[in-house]
Amino acid sequence: MEFIASESEERNFVEFRRKVRSAEVLSAAMERLLSSLHFTGRVSIVLQNGRVLKSGYEEGYFRSNVRS
Repeated sequence: MEFIASESEERNFVEFRRKVRSAEVLSAAMERLLSSLHFTGRVSIVLQNGRVLKSGYEEGYFRSNVRS
């Protein structure tokens, strides 16, 4: 069961990185993804004339082994 959770977490993190690279950081889906990853870093974007020029993140991702 732990392997399945870890695999899902890994897929979510890959999706998070894809969204950052493609500048899809201003969406409700991104917010849900960050919450599911327990991401504690910083996501930044640079906007010009309403368009995303650049996006990135600072690592602050910590896996939580908290069981509910």
